[in-house]
Amino acid sequence: MSKKIKTAIIGSGNIGTDLMIKILRNSNNLEITAMVGIDENSDGLARAKRMGVNTTHQGVEGLVKMPEFADIDIVFDATSANAHRYNDQFLRQHKANIKLIDLTPAAIGPYCVPVVNLQENLGQLNVNMVTCGGQATIPIVAAVSQIAKVHYAEIIASISSKSAGPGTRANIDEFTETTSKAIEVIGGASKGKAIIVLNPAEPPLIMRDTVYILSDLVDEKLITASIEKMVEEVNRYVPGYRLKQQVQFDPVSDLNIAGLGTFNGLKTSVFLEVEGAAHYLPAYAGNLDIMTSAALATAERMALANPS
Repeated sequence: MSKKIKTAIIGSGNIGTDLMIKILRNSNNLEITAMVGIDENSDGLARAKRMGVNTTHQGVEGLVKMPEFADIDIVFDATSANAHRYNDQFLRQHKANIKLIDLTPAAIGPYCVPVVNLQENLGQLNVNMVTCGGQATIPIVAAVSQIAKVHYAEIIASISSKSAGPGTRANIDEFTETTSKAIEVIGGASKGKAIIVLNPAEPPLIMRDTVYILSDLVDEKLITASIEKMVEEVNRYVPGYRLKQQVQFDPVSDLNIAGLGTFNGLKTSVFLEVEGAAHYLPAYAGNLDIMTSAALATAERMALANPS
């Protein structure tokens, strides 16, 4: 496309700053017009100024007062769940058709995991990028759901404590609730559960994700092939996303699942790691990278589908 879609980022913390750098360096279809924060002295706003991006430290109120706002079509929100609810309502009072890509667990709009359901959400005015753990693990659950009925899926996302900023820490409850629901809605599991671990180890450890899936008995080779194909698709926009080891299988008999009853079938165990691109934080912060990469991939496709 000849004309880039103008965008803004709300939230000058770790996620917002990393996303800004990704757009400036890598985007073919997007132009970052404004960086919005509430702390005048934040590193994100200072970095944006150095990189030639317009800034305001007056939140969304400051954004709508900027002359650039009139041309902005897509806004990324990298604040918190509560803040996003306010931001969405406030922005629509000034521009009803503006598109919001929500990087918080607020989930006002439909959940979006690019490799699973982006196509059906391209026309939405607000899409929710779930969580870092959701972006990493829901594709795996969906891959198994393509082959067999998934009765239960449990994910454990382990991230370095150093890569968890104030927004992440404030949203722990929303993380588990949003991710668990998205495992069901997008992943296709009858029941989902999510756990997050903030690992204080030094030196910091790379993001690791474990996925346990209970499904009907099917050919294990079919499940492995489906998972490996899905990993390749995620890897196209998150280059550090990979299987840590081979997919493991265990037949299960008479296992009682709370709320679902007795289960007989196949347990699939998948171990992942996500290495960040180190655009802003070090490579161990894969949780940051997978969120911003997924948001960028979503916006790029929206820009192509809905050019100005």
